[in-house]
Amino acid sequence: EPPEGGWGWVVMLAAMWCNGAVFGIQNSCGVLFVSMLELFGGSDDKQMRFKTAWVSSLSMGMVFFCSPVVSIFTDLFGCRKVAVTGAAVGFVGLLSSSFVSTIEPLYFTYGILFACGCSFAYQPSLVILGHYFKKRLGLVNGIVTAGSSLFTVSLPFLLSISISSVGLCNTLRVLCILMFILFLAGFTYKPLISNAKDKEGGKKGKFRLPPEKKIFNFSVFKVLSYRIWAVGIPAALFGYFVPYVHLAIYLLNALFKQISHVKDRFGDSMPEEVLLLCLGITSGVGRLIFGRIADYIPGAKKVYLQVASFFFIGLMSMMIPLCRVFGALIVVCLFMGIFDGCFICIMAPIAFELVGAQNVSQAIGFLLGFMSVPMTVGPPIAGLLRDRLGTYDVAFYLAGVPPLIGGAILCFIPWVHERMKLKERAKPVDGETNEKMLENESTLASGSTEKSVKETESGF
Repeated sequence: EPPEGGWGWVVMLAAMWCNGAVFGIQNSCGVLFVSMLELFGGSDDKQMRFKTAWVSSLSMGMVFFCSPVVSIFTDLFGCRKVAVTGAAVGFVGLLSSSFVSTIEPLYFTYGILFACGCSFAYQPSLVILGHYFKKRLGLVNGIVTAGSSLFTVSLPFLLSISISSVGLCNTLRVLCILMFILFLAGFTYKPLISNAKDKEGGKKGKFRLPPEKKIFNFSVFKVLSYRIWAVGIPAALFGYFVPYVHLAIYLLNALFKQISHVKDRFGDSMPEEVLLLCLGITSGVGRLIFGRIADYIPGAKKVYLQVASFFFIGLMSMMIPLCRVFGALIVVCLFMGIFDGCFICIMAPIAFELVGAQNVSQAIGFLLGFMSVPMTVGPPIAGLLRDRLGTYDVAFYLAGVPPLIGGAILCFIPWVHERMKLKERAKPVDGETNEKMLENESTLASGSTEKSVKETESGF
């Protein structure tokens, strides 16, 4: 049984730091995006926003793309080794990014190397919590995921000050401190449950790979409701990450005013990081509120919360170009943050409902891998539209369409899941009925046999 505390509280703080460091940096990509655009951009390059957006979107996409592989490595080698190795790789990638002089090397150093390290450090931080907590797991997950909101709120301010003071390259070196602390935090993940290496190698600890079926658990795709979920979520995310990357250009006009759309509408006096602050704070609040609400919604009907979140996120994305006053943009970002938290906090509960506890780890891993494609492609397409059309209006309008489509697909899941459950319940009932019929027949047969034996004996 999990100890429900003790060293687990240290593990919780380490996991909280991991969530904050990884997604704090990723969600602050808009600030880095504008700085990269200013540092590497040229007036003669009309596709610079498209090229620069690939750095941030590739980084976020790789965090999710590696998830299926990370789940397998975690099962094989344990949380501690995978987390420590991932933090070390992320540190090297971020440090290497600070020495580049053009945008192209950042595709590898920041977009792939740093992001892969973040992925390998992040997923074990979720798995290890189940070693130490069971009754308090909901509370602990809420605290841990709040770390990303805390860092998302504070990092944009700190990064803006740092970039204006010491420049982008030195700012990336400062961020390496977060990854180094994350490297040390990984050593706190003391395993309480034996991994595949211990199970297969026995007492001697010799490593032998388990059977392929144990490594790759494709049985989750036999569940129709999960297949629909695995299609609907990625479909909704083609426009999901666009505001995180490109909304900063609405905010940080002081850094690169000649490309800022917001300068003409709101003037130079607009607070630069207020909107990202609204997104971060309300996202944390949304995780706490909707996480609690989900506990009262039975079964797969929890999916309707994600449907509502995608509907509002899509609608808010479309309303960004329509905002003519700064207060309207604040309201839009408040709603986007709340429903962003709703979407994130109920991912695991829905996975448990659809595939069960035994398959949930790789089910989430496969889903995160599918999510990587739209989250990688969406922002560069928005940047390309901005380069070609000279305005972000069309990009934000189109960014609101995929969440609406994805939400419509998810609406079928509760109905399909209930039908599947009814079929599963009907099978055992039929089996029990057949068994009872056979028992009755055997009882009748034995009874008639005994009766004929008695009649025969009485005849003698």
